[in-house]
Amino acid sequence: MDVTHAIANILKEEGVEYLFGFPSNPLLDTGAAEEVGIRTVVTRQERTAVHMADAIGRLSSGEEIVAFACQHGPGTENSFGAVAQAYGESAPLVAIPAGYDEAKTDVDPKFNSLVNYQHVSKSCEQLTSPDAVGETMRRAFSAVRNGRPRPAVVEVPKDVFYEEVPGELDYHPTSSNRSGPDPDGVEEIVEVLLEAERPVIYAGQGVHYAKGWDALRELAETLEAPVATSLNGKSAFPETHPLSLGAGSKSEPGQLAHFLREADVIFGIGCSFTDTAYGITVPDGKTIVHSTLDPTDIDKDVESAYSLVGDAKLTLEALVESIERRLDGESRGRFDDVAAEIESVREEWLDEWRPKLTSDEVPINPYRVIDELTTVVDAEDAIITHDAGNPRDFLAPFWESTEPLSYIGWGKTTQLGYGLGLAIGAKIHNPEKLCINIMGDGAIGMTGLDFETAVREDVPILTIHLNNYEMASYDTPFSGDFADVGTALGGYGERVEDPDEVAPALERAIEQTEAGTPALLEIITAKETELSRPDLEGE
Repeated sequence: MDVTHAIANILKEEGVEYLFGFPSNPLLDTGAAEEVGIRTVVTRQERTAVHMADAIGRLSSGEEIVAFACQHGPGTENSFGAVAQAYGESAPLVAIPAGYDEAKTDVDPKFNSLVNYQHVSKSCEQLTSPDAVGETMRRAFSAVRNGRPRPAVVEVPKDVFYEEVPGELDYHPTSSNRSGPDPDGVEEIVEVLLEAERPVIYAGQGVHYAKGWDALRELAETLEAPVATSLNGKSAFPETHPLSLGAGSKSEPGQLAHFLREADVIFGIGCSFTDTAYGITVPDGKTIVHSTLDPTDIDKDVESAYSLVGDAKLTLEALVESIERRLDGESRGRFDDVAAEIESVREEWLDEWRPKLTSDEVPINPYRVIDELTTVVDAEDAIITHDAGNPRDFLAPFWESTEPLSYIGWGKTTQLGYGLGLAIGAKIHNPEKLCINIMGDGAIGMTGLDFETAVREDVPILTIHLNNYEMASYDTPFSGDFADVGTALGGYGERVEDPDEVAPALERAIEQTEAGTPALLEIITAKETELSRPDLEGE
């Protein structure tokens, strides 16, 4: 057995169901992956393949790892941005790029993945000996399955792929382990939370990876405290719940900023508190309690008075158990007042935005598109994501996620074109769901041709292109008829210019996806620049 087939068998042993990528790479070219029952999908460009793998890793809470393969040289160069995005968003996948032959791997100017990917991967190795194929791949999978999820990279020089593995391949899959919080620390933090007058819970993506949704809800209801999420953590707490504050992002709901300003204690669970324009701004003078799986995040950007290190679900369960024991069945008597305050502030905020959400202006106001989308689509039956820039900022405050893992939020880095691959990966993983990505002019120019990948692979996604003929508010005059592009690529394409036709067009497009055809709606929109930034009020 050569190294190529050994790796394919190892992928199978590790439970890998998909290999996404772009030729040439022996794992794709020889059919080795297909021979062991792994579905391979070739995309129009490398970035999209990584984005698809990224989506499945996140939507499975890190339980399903997808592999990515590409060519040496230009393939690895083209893939770099996507792997960096997955690293920034804490998404697990295993990348197996080809490398130049061993004799040339370090010769200038050849691109060396071992050297160049180290800062955007959790584990990065070069396989140089067939003897080491098992242990090298085991380290990669162990890295992505344990601790903070992030990509692992194994570069395989072209000639090494075809070398024979000595003896029989004896490989056993890796395990995934969780660690709980310090019990003494739990009791200390419980005292802080119970003594707080206006605590706010801030939940990050770690709650998704830990599957800590029920425990998060139980903590909120027991403590009678409102819950906000990060953009990556959006959908970890039902946003129709009376205690929901929505998600922090560059644009956010009014109730979120209000409660952060009024809070005395902010409890971050499964979050990094990374300083980013696409997350919450932590107000000064608050007592910060930070619980995370990755100890390097503690005091990185936000100074914490108390901290816990451990799996989010185990931590939440420990906190709930201690709080319930102390309360001994007694209510704190705050729920109704907190819920009423949230609803009052929320309604006041929505009143400010209703003119845009219901606008009849032409070109169509993009907020009208979002409002129609929330009406037509049942959030319980959908997985939705955005692209960088205005699509994210228009969608995030107004879309209410009700089910865990139904919103793929991101923003640690903001590469245009990310959302399309996420939607394709989401649909492959959840074929019963309506999977939607919303993109603008910049993003569709970056990765739009991979709509053809969705067509070719029978992955009926819904792509909504908000076309205002420029990128955000920059002076970048663009053109094109992308509905025609969608049709030319084999999907369903429709252009919408009348605001009263947005809802019917959405319904027609959804019918197409239900019939198995990917749909691309091109909606001609106004050059809207106003964002919901209640966090900046009073500055």
